[in-house]
Amino acid sequence: MRDRRPTVADLLSMKGKRQLTMLRVVTLEEADAAEEAGIDLVSVPPALLGPEFREAAPSVFAFPGLEYGDYVTAEEYIRAAFKALKAGGDAVYCAASLSTVRRLRDEGIPVCGHVGLIPSKATWTGGFRAVGKTVASAFEVWRQTKALQEAGAFAAEIEVVPGEVAAAISARTSMLMLSMGAGTGCDAQYLFAEDVLGAHRGHYPRHAKTYRDFAAEYDRLQKERIAAFAEFAADVRSGAYPEKGHLVGIEDKELNAFLAELERG
Repeated sequence: MRDRRPTVADLLSMKGKRQLTMLRVVTLEEADAAEEAGIDLVSVPPALLGPEFREAAPSVFAFPGLEYGDYVTAEEYIRAAFKALKAGGDAVYCAASLSTVRRLRDEGIPVCGHVGLIPSKATWTGGFRAVGKTVASAFEVWRQTKALQEAGAFAAEIEVVPGEVAAAISARTSMLMLSMGAGTGCDAQYLFAEDVLGAHRGHYPRHAKTYRDFAAEYDRLQKERIAAFAEFAADVRSGAYPEKGHLVGIEDKELNAFLAELERG
């Protein structure tokens, strides 16, 4: 196990030297598994942070996400960022304006931005589809990357961009580039834990790789849950539950004295 979690300076010193691993985790169990598996970075909902999170995952670098739209002013983002860092976060994810990124950075808050396909702003790039497949689109991703760097972000998620484009951009920025479906020319590979675990029956993005079939296990557990509930209901109706061993006992003399008191009352 790692003896401490990395700092921003540590991560930036690794740029171009090795691929980092990153997962989106939303439960303490997933955070604990990420720690035990040696995952480097995790994205988390701010509500997950706290002493229990750091007990489960003491050495992973955590990016609490300041969800776009949950905050409006720069002051709201700053307040939320400080709260997340005090609760155990190491840097904040922020897809807000460049002016907000600058304000956060001015306060010394490490910021991770987002370029390429940005789900909260996908209407501007044609919906949930790849970005950067034309000269104009690829150059716009590069422009956004430069702007984030100039605003003070130390990292950026780059999502669903051709690998060659992402590699060229990563090589030309000092920021740590976190690839979600953008190839190995970046600094980290980022997936959602629910996709890695196969935890749902819905659509899996093309860049996801599923390593387990938790959805089938959840289905099995649900069947077992229903069966157990049905058996309990049947036992209640038949009188098989509760049995003597499920009840609190009382000595005969105490019971008889109690019943006598009731009769007198």
